Amino acid sequence: MLSGKEIKVLDKNAEFYNVPTIELMENAGKGIANFIIKELRPKSKEIIIFCGIGNNGGDGFVAARYLADIVNVTIFLIGKENEIRTPISKENFQKLKKTNVEIFDLESIQNLDKLLLKKEIIIDSMLGIGLSGTLREPYFSIVKKIGSLKGKIIISVDVPTGLGTNTTIKPDYTITFHDIKTGMNKQNSGNMKIVDIGIPKKAMEYIGLGELITYYPKPKKESHKGENGVVLIIGGGPYIGAPAMSGLAALRTGSDLAIITTPKKVAKAITSFSPQLIKPLRLANETSKLSPNLIVKELNKDDILVPEDIKIIGKFIQKADSVIIGPGLGSEIETKNAIKKVIENCVRLKKAMVIDADAIQVVGNNPEIIKNSQTVITPHAGEFKELTKEKLNNNLEERKQIVRKWAKKLQVTILLKGSTDIICDGTELKLNDIHNQAMTVGGTGDVLAGIIGSLLSKNMEPYNAARVGVFINGTAGNNAFKKHSYGLIATDIIQEIPKVLKKNL
Repeated sequence: MLSGKEIKVLDKNAEFYNVPTIELMENAGKGIANFIIKELRPKSKEIIIFCGIGNNGGDGFVAARYLADIVNVTIFLIGKENEIRTPISKENFQKLKKTNVEIFDLESIQNLDKLLLKKEIIIDSMLGIGLSGTLREPYFSIVKKIGSLKGKIIISVDVPTGLGTNTTIKPDYTITFHDIKTGMNKQNSGNMKIVDIGIPKKAMEYIGLGELITYYPKPKKESHKGENGVVLIIGGGPYIGAPAMSGLAALRTGSDLAIITTPKKVAKAITSFSPQLIKPLRLANETSKLSPNLIVKELNKDDILVPEDIKIIGKFIQKADSVIIGPGLGSEIETKNAIKKVIENCVRLKKAMVIDADAIQVVGNNPEIIKNSQTVITPHAGEFKELTKEKLNNNLEERKQIVRKWAKKLQVTILLKGSTDIICDGTELKLNDIHNQAMTVGGTGDVLAGIIGSLLSKNMEPYNAARVGVFINGTAGNNAFKKHSYGLIATDIIQEIPKVLKKNL
């Protein structure tokens, strides 16, 4: 069963994997016609198709073309020709005009009763999925009128118009595409027939552009600073650059503010990297004005995170929308003890988390601390063994089964990084192969953590944040590879993130 958003993901991914949407629409319309011809044998019957001005209506235009060869077909357009919204629906309407199909639009609404009088089969191809509340006019009145008719065969296309509202078509049949949609059942959709419209297997199993287009949360025009995500990064110690990579990636992905809490030596080093990084009270005011949205906060010790830091970190957890834990932390016993308490604090406060790198081992020793939390955990194969005590082989199907088992057991989203990434929340699972061999360079995992942390800060569900995150990271990495070949470094990927967003959103 698929939601409206997942249908959009599939449509866009099909195009991403070289099956254009117009081909899917052609297959959908042909499938409608084939069902009617084979199941209802309509040669002596007259058909009227009510078509909306979106792609659901476009499916009806195609069906009418195929039906017109054997039966008298009438189209009633819920709008006017110049109001048809999508290019592929417009194209199919133009094809329809070259047939013998009679076409009416809203200017003929006063003649609707007369048009319906002789029609034995009514096809509802008006509106698709994702409605709620009350239908707007003229759909409301037309749905009510169809509902008052007696002795007619009513067929809905994909979903009954109005499904999810308090006024809906009650069809005898629903011809739905690829899979049954969320909310559909025999009572509200009649006999349901699933039609394969040719969505490629890879579009179903692998992440693509559809995830980004469907789920990336664009800021509202009226939003203010801080309303589009505050990310806290807890990291640094033996490895200086890691938390900086995560912070900058979070900002480039669209979060309003990124805060790094890190040991003193790391803080000093980070603030020397770039004039875009700020350490309060230490840099010139001019620098602060350049980019006051990445803040570096010193902790107690010079080189490692310790339990005494928990109180300082706790204040920032309160302010954050999401927390990234792990980049560059190291594996000192004191650090592990502190991170366990930090994770428990985040879970208690219901903060979305990315658990990466050195923090994964902490969870592996205490898996109950993240159970049923808003967490994305991002191990590679070695870290997965630290997390679960299970060693993975190279068989993809076996890996999928094991990742699904542990995601379900922990009730979190696991992103297993590898030549083929596996993303699973215990129920849903997707694969990703959008990346390149040069992305094994240090820091790319920290960039990915920053991207996912940013998406979580914008209130994305963890599973969706992980899917969108690997697409952005991999696409940015591939763009960087075209420029820098095997010499690419993690900051090259960060610089490409805004270009991926600009091109596709």
